[in-house]
Amino acid sequence: MPQRHSKNNNDLAYFTYDEKRKLGYGTQKERLGKDSIKPFDACSLCLKPFIDPLCCQKGHVFCKECIFECLLSQKKDIQRKQAAHTSQLKQEKDEETERLTLQKARELDAFDQQNHGALPQYNDKSFNSDRNGFHGANSVKTTSYEEEALRTMKAFWLPSATPEARAKVSAPTTSTTCPEGNEKLKMKSLFSIHFTEDTSAEKKASALDKTYICPSCKVTLTNTLSLVGLSSCGHVFCKKCADKFMAVDKVCLVCNKGCKERNLIKLEKGGTGFAGHGDNLEAKEFKHLGSGSGLGLVRPAMKT
Repeated sequence: MPQRHSKNNNDLAYFTYDEKRKLGYGTQKERLGKDSIKPFDACSLCLKPFIDPLCCQKGHVFCKECIFECLLSQKKDIQRKQAAHTSQLKQEKDEETERLTLQKARELDAFDQQNHGALPQYNDKSFNSDRNGFHGANSVKTTSYEEEALRTMKAFWLPSATPEARAKVSAPTTSTTCPEGNEKLKMKSLFSIHFTEDTSAEKKASALDKTYICPSCKVTLTNTLSLVGLSSCGHVFCKKCADKFMAVDKVCLVCNKGCKERNLIKLEKGGTGFAGHGDNLEAKEFKHLGSGSGLGLVRPAMKT
């Protein structure tokens, strides 16, 4: 019989270090590939190569059709919520008016019974009076308010008569938001951007997809470069050229249109619900062992 040691000792009530490693216990790391990162020339909504690209002031790029459809759907949703909120306020006002009307009718009925009742009001404490101050035959008569209460009585022990708590509709916001950054966004704040396409003969013969270059240094634009778009004219440059020329000369190198420092918008790349971006290019997954089951349960790794 072989000697037992940590690598084949299976009669313990807990897992050994070597057994945990074989089961994949701990934090597993894997670097994200190219397919997991959204290209810079893809729409943030449809994740396809953009058509007539528009950019917001935070640098998120969308197709013109996609962002217009998104903003219009947000406006329709806001109108629907506003209509529901207005209807709820009107219903609450009607209920308050009805409650005041019933209360006034109850007071008038009580006053009428007190002054025109068949039996006089007794002040003797030996008589048991009801809540309206009547006793004897008068106490049998119910007021209109009590009849309404009995007719609409909510019996909590009956499923069919259980009162329901109505959902409160809060006042909706009246501004549309960017689907990528969740900041306020209006159609007039969007500006179109123009990428310079590489029209060289060797690029046309080798590449099937469009290739874009920086109009200043002629470097091919990729996800590894930081890009800057000018909100004044829409031309896109690499960040190195933008900081070196546009930030100093205050003029676009393509169309010679004046620009200010606030017109330099850094374009965001990646960063959708299905992709990673920036420095977060490593996927982590923590695997721990179930209590007494011997099975590994997977959950996201905790941030340190």
